[in-house]
Amino acid sequence: MENLALIDSFSEFKDDKLIDRVTLMAILEDVFRNALKKKFGSDDNFDIIINPDKGDMEIWQRRVIVADDDLDLDHLEITLTEARKIEPDFEIGEEVSEEVKLIDLGRRAILALRQNLISKIHEHDNTNLYKQFKDLIGEIYTAEVHHVRPRVVILIDDEGNEIILPKEKQIPSDFFRKGDNVRGIIESVELKGNKPQIIMSRTSEKFLEKLFEQEIPEVFDGLIMVKNVVRIPGEKAKVAVDSYDDRIDPVGACVGMKGSRIHGIVRELGNENIDVINYTSNIQLYITRALSPAKVSSIKINEETKRAEVFLKLEEVSKAIGRGGHNIKLAGQLTGYELDVIREGNVAEEEDDVELTEFSDEIDEWVIEEFAKIGLDTARSILKQDVNDLVRRTDLEEETILDVMRILKEEFNA
Repeated sequence: MENLALIDSFSEFKDDKLIDRVTLMAILEDVFRNALKKKFGSDDNFDIIINPDKGDMEIWQRRVIVADDDLDLDHLEITLTEARKIEPDFEIGEEVSEEVKLIDLGRRAILALRQNLISKIHEHDNTNLYKQFKDLIGEIYTAEVHHVRPRVVILIDDEGNEIILPKEKQIPSDFFRKGDNVRGIIESVELKGNKPQIIMSRTSEKFLEKLFEQEIPEVFDGLIMVKNVVRIPGEKAKVAVDSYDDRIDPVGACVGMKGSRIHGIVRELGNENIDVINYTSNIQLYITRALSPAKVSSIKINEETKRAEVFLKLEEVSKAIGRGGHNIKLAGQLTGYELDVIREGNVAEEEDDVELTEFSDEIDEWVIEEFAKIGLDTARSILKQDVNDLVRRTDLEEETILDVMRILKEEFNA
């Protein structure tokens, strides 16, 4: 019973760790074998008998009987006199098995055994945790904010596991307080030493795809497929969807009546503007849809270079490019083509037009860049715009825009 009592004292924390008896006993055997090797140099002549049902184990040492004056290795051999104290009819050359009591190892050895056992169980827990979260990579996971640091948010799940949400994996508008519940996908799991480091992401395209699965029943059921997702986190995203069933409108089903279905996803992503489009293998039609809300006049495709010239009326150019160039950038990523915008317009006016960079001595370069971001890089393209619309679509003040228009008008009125 001495062994049983000691083992129970070693394993008193097993319930907290949710480790089963069989696994615990296997770890115990490994720990004790290491201790025997350390004390005797080898564990080859020791038998460890495990009884997981009782939670008990026995250690037996096997030694060969030698003459009293012939003892050389006392951990492998036993004298005839000592052997006959165990059983009177033993003879030289026979093998004796004798039980080793854990208490006989000494207090210091027992403390070392306990520490080694704790270490092994932590290692076992970490291995299981690593495997558990490896299987969850690419899946949505929810955890609670435990600590907010400048470059990282530390999250804790219901089982007390630590999950890391780095700053670069957060949506720019994300703001967290201790106790907040946070959703993201498990992006990666890495072993740092023996401890798994679990990384969550809210900026991944996979997160948006999985949100569609969670929020839209037809996607979850496989009636609608998400073919491709591209994002500028917190700003804009484009999602191409398709359905094998002609009776299902994939875009309508994803958006919902008055945007009811997609609203929850938009809110989760910090009001990220999400364009949902019908996927098609017709690349010209696909590019046209990807550039929505702009209306494309025509497209010239070069399959070898994966480039496409997109012809648009002057008033559609800024829509195609979008605020900050986001729309055309995402359309290119979605379709896999580099898109070049070609303006269509009045030939006489175009010949008479002037590149905005020609005014760099009168207009600041950063102001010129702001107009270029929304596809306005000539004098006439700006003069055709409404001032209030330009204030809304750029980061420029009304006074600055009016000043630019005055400079441009003087060019044509001179």
